[in-house]
Amino acid sequence: MADRTSQPPQPNGLSPHYKWIALSNTTLGVLMVMINQSIVLIALPDIFRGIHLDPLDSANTSYLLWMLMGFMVVTAVLVVTFGRLGDMFGRVRMYNMGFAVFTFCSIMLSITWFGGSAGALWLIGWRIVQGIGGALLFANSTAILTDAFPADQRGTALGINSLAAIAGSFIGLILGGVLAPTSWKLIFLVSVPFGLFGTVWAYLKLHDTGVRRRARMDWWGNVTFALGLVSILVGITYGIQPYGSSTMGWSNPWVLAALIGGAAVLAVFVRIEMTVADPLFRLSLFRVRAFTAGNIASLLTALGRGGLQFMLIIWLQGIWLPLHGYSFEKTPLWAGIYMIPLTIGFLISAPLSGWLSDRYGARSFTVSGALVTAASFVALMLLPTDFSYPVFAVLLLVNGLGSGLFSSPNRAEIMNAVPAQSRGVGAGMTATFQNSSMVLSIGVFFSLMIAGLSTSLPHAMHDGLVQQGVPAAQADQISQLPPIAVLFAAFLGYNPLKELLGSSLSSLPDGGKSVTSKEFFPHLISGPFHDGLVIAFWFAVAACVIAALSSLLTGRIDRKHPVPAAEPLGSELAAVSSGAGLAPSELVVPEEGERPERTD
Repeated sequence: MADRTSQPPQPNGLSPHYKWIALSNTTLGVLMVMINQSIVLIALPDIFRGIHLDPLDSANTSYLLWMLMGFMVVTAVLVVTFGRLGDMFGRVRMYNMGFAVFTFCSIMLSITWFGGSAGALWLIGWRIVQGIGGALLFANSTAILTDAFPADQRGTALGINSLAAIAGSFIGLILGGVLAPTSWKLIFLVSVPFGLFGTVWAYLKLHDTGVRRRARMDWWGNVTFALGLVSILVGITYGIQPYGSSTMGWSNPWVLAALIGGAAVLAVFVRIEMTVADPLFRLSLFRVRAFTAGNIASLLTALGRGGLQFMLIIWLQGIWLPLHGYSFEKTPLWAGIYMIPLTIGFLISAPLSGWLSDRYGARSFTVSGALVTAASFVALMLLPTDFSYPVFAVLLLVNGLGSGLFSSPNRAEIMNAVPAQSRGVGAGMTATFQNSSMVLSIGVFFSLMIAGLSTSLPHAMHDGLVQQGVPAAQADQISQLPPIAVLFAAFLGYNPLKELLGSSLSSLPDGGKSVTSKEFFPHLISGPFHDGLVIAFWFAVAACVIAALSSLLTGRIDRKHPVPAAEPLGSELAAVSSGAGLAPSELVVPEEGERPERTD
């Protein structure tokens, strides 16, 4: 029969265009998840107002933290498990399920009729379930791309995918600013049509081209890994909340028990993984220098990036925009708009560095990207709190360029070091480090910010209020407000002084108009905020410099622990397929002494 196509089929029997179908669908999935994450971040003021929660009430602090981090904690815990299941039962099947779960949860999040604590718990609960869908998408999208693209094109494909992830995080900021003032429920509904389309499209068009491997589920590994990681992440969550007379909770016995107990359980997990036949966490991958060093570098740069986003939102939304005449109701939208240069920088450099690293190697791009990012943090520290926006925009652009320069080559370098049959678990391990780093960055950056604020904020608030005619006793009481409450008030674009001063406003010289103006509170906290910002950004600089040093190690060849090359995958699949008569979506790696057979 004559060949009906002008292009030869790929070795796995699929159309030469299949890789672009895989890229476009996985990019849509990553874009949807990242928009959803950041849209919640920027819309929190409207969510709190919509369900009638007071952000200054210490009892509500945990609700705010879990609305931010519930999704990330669950994703970090489950992503390795779902990568493993993808290796065993098919990455596309797991990915399709993720699209469906994520979309269903978006619908449930938008139909809450509760208010107060009940409304907060409803949202947190469904965000946690939605994290399961996010984990299914994250764990398998990178592995699907790695299966679909040859090694010399993976950098470009992963660059485009990374571009969608970072772009989605900032598109979400703008969308949240536009939709949330109309109705906070729209921030969840907006992803539903894309989720429905992506679910159907993935079901019809994606195929499992990866090597599938029969194995037993490592239940003890799953349980100990989940318990250990959840314990540590929960400990970090509550460690940044006040405890007794302390501004933070790191001395809280429950926090210490969660951190120490979590570490002990993870030590048990490592021991289990060294002994079971089919481990959840393939520790042998850490013998590969490129995999280990690349993941260390990725974790550290993600720590810096995650903290930067929070610091920028607080800086813009709580201080700079009100000082320049923007109302607190409009600051979420404009904070997203003013951070666009960061996105532009990433959009320029991520695909370009991925394409160039395919041709010239990844190490020079990852090292230089981490160093450029570190330099941008140093420059941001030198800015005054009330900065000139053109200078600020240039520094954000440079930071985005550095992040994009690092991201795509780093991901390609890590995935190219992983054997074909371990790509799902390898991608899951990498995603675990990245998702955990987001929760870690919140703990680290908020802790450093609170440490900086606690030294100068009480004195600044007391003196500023007394100068406006507030009685010294009342000013002293307000100045003892926990720094995290002030930080969250700024984060939510909220001036707390009107509520804190209450009826005493009428006794002030101007009736309290100056104290409750949109400029007074941001001006009051700007000095202490900058003190904390410098401490936090020095951590980011150190993290990026260590990431650059770690990236230097990835280019060395590890001759002691060689790993099978990842790129005879197409020919490997063709060989298995021809021997057993299987379709590409039915391929498995036969166990020793077993004849390959159909799995569907």
